[in-house]
Amino acid sequence: MIRALRLTALLSLTLLAAGCGLQPMYAGGGSGAVAQGLAGVEVPPIEGRAGWLVRNALRDQLAQSGAAAAGPRYRLDVLLDDDLESLGLLTDETIGRARRTLRARYQLVDLGSGSVLLDATAGSDAGIDVVSSEYATIAAEQTALENLAREVSSQIITSLTITLRAQS
Repeated sequence: MIRALRLTALLSLTLLAAGCGLQPMYAGGGSGAVAQGLAGVEVPPIEGRAGWLVRNALRDQLAQSGAAAAGPRYRLDVLLDDDLESLGLLTDETIGRARRTLRARYQLVDLGSGSVLLDATAGSDAGIDVVSSEYATIAAEQTALENLAREVSSQIITSLTITLRAQS
């Protein structure tokens, strides 16, 4: 009796999931429309150290999606705003905390038609403890920038994936 009840519940959940319209994002694997679209995205150089980090992270994630059949089909233009702001003022008038913010404005351009398929922003921030060691503070700022670059690029890839999925 319990086994029949479990089987009925599993069958009804399967039918509900099939009827909700959910489809896999990367249907077709590396040869699917989304994977081929991501592989066809060209990322031109982005200004500054933050730009270098974001571009490399984007290219790494795009390369994982597969090989483009005939060169780039899209161009991803990215403008970054990297800001380091001092926040906590201690009793001896030194800074005790800082916040690093990385924001990106990006556009996905179809190279064939020149039309902008996506115009969006992404961003993230990180808190940094400012300590008495200048080396440790600089290292923390650089590590924060590397982490922010990965986070922002991940947000951009997710947005690109959704846009390309809607195109197919």
